[in-house]
Amino acid sequence: MATMKDVAARAGVSTATVSRAISGHPSVQADTAQRVLAAAEELGYVPNPLASSLRKQRTQVWALIIADINNPFLTQVARGLEDVASAAGYSVLLCNTDEDPRREDAYIGIAEQYRAAGVVITPTSPGTDVAVLQERGIPVVAVDRPLTAGLDVDAVLIDSRRAARAAVAGLVAVGRRRIGCITGPRRVYTAEERVLGYREALREAHLPPEESLVQYGDYKEEGGRAAMATILENDGVDAVLVANSLMAVGALDLLRTRGLDPGSDVEIIAFDDAPWTALLAPAVRVIHQPAYDVGQAAGQLLLRRIAEPGRQSRTVMLAANLGPETRR
Repeated sequence: MATMKDVAARAGVSTATVSRAISGHPSVQADTAQRVLAAAEELGYVPNPLASSLRKQRTQVWALIIADINNPFLTQVARGLEDVASAAGYSVLLCNTDEDPRREDAYIGIAEQYRAAGVVITPTSPGTDVAVLQERGIPVVAVDRPLTAGLDVDAVLIDSRRAARAAVAGLVAVGRRRIGCITGPRRVYTAEERVLGYREALREAHLPPEESLVQYGDYKEEGGRAAMATILENDGVDAVLVANSLMAVGALDLLRTRGLDPGSDVEIIAFDDAPWTALLAPAVRVIHQPAYDVGQAAGQLLLRRIAEPGRQSRTVMLAANLGPETRR
């Protein structure tokens, strides 16, 4: 494979001149630039973008560090971010932590080592350490979950608490009284926010909170199945709020194995309207979260931070909305 030195020798110039000519630097005379480009084409020389980026102290890559690539919400976030990145000339490196703080820390180190132009992250906890990125001047945007207050980090969040409160209030309005809640891991901001909204709605309806009706899962199908089994140990459960669509699949499967009819025996409301949620029969209501918009907003914040490194950090809060009941 031809090197820059080979091109320089063929064109009769220095390697510095080759570098400037290939990058279109105006200091290179037109005839010299033409000679260099002709030599590069003859030799089949391909510039090394990583080496060029290291000299510039930045790559044209954004690192997206997400909690679970199998989560449909996060895949839509990734799509929204990638569309913004691509339009601005950046590529996106996808990193899946699987909710493991050690893997998260490793990916943060990789982003720093390879001089990412920016990092978008769904942190495993508010205390996720992004100091090494900030010390390098690499902008960070937290999505779905905030980082510790006081950090100079942009964020794009969804008002999960309000959406959960509205969903449970709706269940109360149609006569449901023993309402359970399946949420995510305790350390995760969205999981706790949805429980808070659930409890607020019960309190407003003068319904006593029952800790046995609240189960913490893992945002995965099996976690939803196990949590539903525990909730059904209580008598008379007639509705359950589920914190994401994957756990809703597990919860619905458990109901079917128990011979219970979702929608009549036990009504289900779940966060996230993945494309297949409309097929979950016979009745599931979904809370729409604008995942694609979250990714787009994160990308726009990142671009602004790259252009204006010293500007004040900003948090964008988007709304989630309870959709209509879906029936097959």
